[in-house]
Parts: sequence; C-alpha cells; structure tokens
Amino acid sequence: MDTLKVGMKHTEVWEITEDRTTQRGPYKVFATWSMTRLVEMAASNLVGPHLKPDQGQVGVAITVRHMGPTPIGKTVRAEAELIAIDRRRLSFKVKVFDDTEQVGESDHDRFIVDLDKYFAKLKTKLG
Repeated sequence: MDTLKVGMKHTEVWEITEDRTTQRGPYKVFATWSMTRLVEMAASNLVGPHLKPDQGQVGVAITVRHMGPTPIGKTVRAEAELIAIDRRRLSFKVKVFDDTEQVGESDHDRFIVDLDKYFAKLKTKLG
C-alpha cells in the first residue's frame, strides 16, 4: 500500500456481452449494475498490485451516474484515477466511455483490510 500515490490511473476495458446487459425495448444495452461492477474492477485492479500479501481490499461506497446507452457487442472502458488517500481509505473518480461518448461516471471508495481480521469476522458469521 505504501506505493499507492494520488494521481495513479488504471483503465479497464470490457466488451458488452449478453451477461452484462439489460433489455430496453427491442435492444440489449449495458446495464447499470454491470457498469457498477466495471467501476469496482477498474479501481480494484489499480490497487491490487500495491497490496502486501496479508492485505485485501473492499468497496465501501459507490455512486454511479449512467449517462447513455451502449448496445451489446460494443466496447466500454473505465478510466479510474486515485484521487485521495486517507490512511486505509482510498477514493477514486472513474469515467466510463464507449466508442462514441462518455456514458458514465462514478465516485468510489475502497478500504484496505487486514485479511486475517477480515476472514476471522467472516468465519464468525458462517458459524
């Protein structure tokens, strides 16, 4: 985590496949829940290489604005930028584009966790 710096960027590219769409009239288009996942993946993949072996990350807040439709078969890209670091809390601004225009934007926060503590808490919930 010590190597993470404000201003770092990562781009994630997806093809809009059937499992990432919703139906709008006669059209299958990129679903907002899929855009949310894309945003999380872009931020997560930026952070991942900078974590220590005993660290993980979780999403803690996300706001997504879906601004335009993207039909099935097209490509979208999410451009994530790390805009703030507050101890273990990381804040991102993510913009989503298709071949034609910007189709989304997001504010997203992630938190760095100690995996031992995280798994211990999870085990108590599992019984």
